[in-house]
Amino acid sequence: MMEIQDYLIRKSIEAFILSIEIYNKPTIKYRVEGFSFFICNAWELMLKAHLIKTVGEDSIYYKDNQNRTINLENCIKIIFTNNKDPLRINLEKIIELRNTSTHFITEEYEMVYAPLFQACVLNFIAKLNQFHQVDVIEIIPDHFVNLLVSLNSMKKEEVKSKYPEKISKKLIDTNEDILNLMSGNNDKFAITIRHEYYITKDKSKASGIISIDKTSEIPCRIIKELKDPNETHKFTARKLCEEVTKRLKRQNISIMYKGDIIDKFNISHFNMFNSYYDIKSQEKLCYTHKHFKQPSYSYSNAAIELIVEEIKKDPENILDNIKRNLTKKDCRVPTPGAKEF
Repeated sequence: MMEIQDYLIRKSIEAFILSIEIYNKPTIKYRVEGFSFFICNAWELMLKAHLIKTVGEDSIYYKDNQNRTINLENCIKIIFTNNKDPLRINLEKIIELRNTSTHFITEEYEMVYAPLFQACVLNFIAKLNQFHQVDVIEIIPDHFVNLLVSLNSMKKEEVKSKYPEKISKKLIDTNEDILNLMSGNNDKFAITIRHEYYITKDKSKASGIISIDKTSEIPCRIIKELKDPNETHKFTARKLCEEVTKRLKRQNISIMYKGDIIDKFNISHFNMFNSYYDIKSQEKLCYTHKHFKQPSYSYSNAAIELIVEEIKKDPENILDNIKRNLTKKDCRVPTPGAKEF
């Protein structure tokens, strides 16, 4: 017989998937508000299941009314006792949106809340795994948990001219409050979302197909765009290792090296990948900073994805195999004198 917490977890996962499906459908105009409703529902069900498992079924009911279960706000205060926790602050801000969005429905909400939504999605995945040993990535592919957002930014004057004073003031104040919180918190509170597009001649690697017609009435040509490496390649070697470790743990993947399970993917392991896959020579993966006496390097999210995907293919042997092949080729890891950024 299925326990009550198992029912709650099943419903929680359904609500979580619904929140992402609603948000990532461009034809749904109510997607921001819809996301907030379902993601809050997903958290509430999941946290109640955790309380039942750790404290007992009575813990989810009000003491003075056994016919009513406690709300999400109560669950958060009981489980996440530190009111400075970025994860808790993130949830509280999204709850505020859920509670007020029926009164203030504006498309600008997406510009304000999108970084919080992405962090909330990843926080949910992590806590579901921690509290209930359930990996959502086994149910839906990991790239589907990335939210598709508008790249427009909110402009105060446009908001003031578009909405009545009460609504515009509420929206502007909320935006400023969240921006201030983002500057003082980590990625458990907010994650800046960027979507990058690359042109490839290999159709198997393409998610969409375009063509350039030289006879078109509106001329077009491909140009190289100047990109800020602080945004496109923002990971130091150490931060990259931390991110690889975090993603592998989230997917319950254990790496072995020299016959032992390793707790962390470290700089030594990264240097082997760096040399074997020639990461530093690929602009998409690595940016070389040449303004120092010795070159320094920073890495992109694509580099992290490459490493994680290769490890997933053979986590028990990949490091040993790379080490063996590097030794055969007499490769040196890393280049002497080079500095990791």
